[in-house]
Amino acid sequence: MPTMIAPPPVVPTAQPTFLADASIARFTVKQYQRMIECGAVTHADKLELLEGYLVRKMSRNPPHDGTIGVMDETLRAAVPPGWYLRTQLTVVLPDSQPEPDFAIARGRSRDYLTHHPTPADVGLAVEVADSSLLRDQQDKARIYARAGIPVYWIINLVDRRIEVYTQPTGPTAAPAYATALAYQQGDTVPLVLAGNTVATIPVADLLP
Repeated sequence: MPTMIAPPPVVPTAQPTFLADASIARFTVKQYQRMIECGAVTHADKLELLEGYLVRKMSRNPPHDGTIGVMDETLRAAVPPGWYLRTQLTVVLPDSQPEPDFAIARGRSRDYLTHHPTPADVGLAVEVADSSLLRDQQDKARIYARAGIPVYWIINLVDRRIEVYTQPTGPTAAPAYATALAYQQGDTVPLVLAGNTVATIPVADLLP
């Protein structure tokens, strides 16, 4: 059975963890998109926009990338018709343009040939976390909760568990998820899209 876990404490005045990195001036999502369109920012730069800051993505290692492969096979088999699994692709939020390790979006791949998914399109965002664990638990959770992403998973490779965050507060002074559950080996994780449980997945099938 999953156990209730306390979400990371919300401290409205706390500095985001990514400000310890070298960050450029603050940008809007539209400004960032124009930078990509004109080639000022490219995929090779390994950046993403988080709360207006251009932030370096965390480095990737074999456990992280191997987990991406394991999860891709597992999630792809579980996603029902009418939904589309995106792997390390862009999602556009009001103040951020992250590239979650996975996002399950409404529709199919052809629906996103001219635009990226927005919060209204996304049923689930997933981050695979080892060196990025603190950022994923604090910054990404805050960003996704502010945007109203209904379900957020962290594949916690450090503690070998699946953290499931639900009930986002939306754009409040201290955005957060009201509920957080940890699923361990031997548990099954419900895959919930648009309020419906569409599959249950063994934790062992999601962890390397």
